Amino acid sequence: MYGKAFAPEYQGSLTTLSVNSSLVDVLAAGTEQLRAAERGGSPGEAARAGLAVAEAHRRLGQVGEADREWKASYRAARTAGDLGAMAWALWSGGTLARQRGALALAWRLLGLAAEFGERGGDIVVRGYSLAGMAETGRIQGDYEAVGALHERLLAEARKRGEARHTVWALEGIAQMHRNTGSYDSAYAMFQEAAEIAAGADDRRGHAWALRGMADIVSVRDGDVEQALELLSGAELTCREMNLVSALAYNHKMRGNVLYRAGRYEEARAMYEQALDEFRDMSEPRGEGLARLGLIKSLARLGRDRARTDEDLSELADVLERIGLRHARRMVDRAREEFGLTEVMEVAL
Repeated sequence: MYGKAFAPEYQGSLTTLSVNSSLVDVLAAGTEQLRAAERGGSPGEAARAGLAVAEAHRRLGQVGEADREWKASYRAARTAGDLGAMAWALWSGGTLARQRGALALAWRLLGLAAEFGERGGDIVVRGYSLAGMAETGRIQGDYEAVGALHERLLAEARKRGEARHTVWALEGIAQMHRNTGSYDSAYAMFQEAAEIAAGADDRRGHAWALRGMADIVSVRDGDVEQALELLSGAELTCREMNLVSALAYNHKMRGNVLYRAGRYEEARAMYEQALDEFRDMSEPRGEGLARLGLIKSLARLGRDRARTDEDLSELADVLERIGLRHARRMVDRAREEFGLTEVMEVAL
């Protein structure tokens, strides 16, 4: 049995906040408590309030503010001599680094967070940090290196009955299965994640699971309307909770569904919307994926082959620099889709 989902990143006087609290509300409450802690000369409380502020900014796509706040939280925690709070600040910083495409930095910060969490006796932040490292490896496409870690974290979360972490692990493993063509097992995992999230009142996790289910329904079954319906349900949650990043990925997935259905003009519009959203929040991975969809849609709408080849080459270079190997392979498949492999070989 799983208990109700909780948000361990909301600490100190902010433990009353729910995993489903609006990020705008989290930011307001966190900022108020942070200022009070600073006035009262309580660095420990400032560190924990600052963590909530940093996370709200990050999830709202306000990366500059998030970067400033996690560092301030870490400094306050260090002043207080609180290893657990230092670990949480490093976890926030590592998660932000991954969001910004700084994957090597993300790995280093999350590794330090896991180490500090273990030294400080905080098994939750240790688990979240290891999960962050697993996710960093997964989005790079290094499934062999992090697959076992995902499975181990899933087993630990199931044993503790921790719904939110179980949902996260299931979704990560499901994504790897989906990307390697194991659609049935991927769908089963996304579906289980959705059921656990719904039972635990984890609306964020439920929205991500619905997005995964929509992807499988589209690519495996060709059921466009069911996929769009699932995405619409997830989008409602994203808007109500101000989940800016999740909403952008939802729009990108809607573009994927429309593209597969041959509805290229609609797909182009969705990819353009998602691209703007990712650029607004400085999220290069999402930006790269949306750009790929847009390039493919424009090619289907009659864009010149040379321009398509040029755009794909530029995007491949960007993804290579970031270290997104799976996304880089997607560019290669796009070349094959449009018969551009010979063009590439001649250019080389």
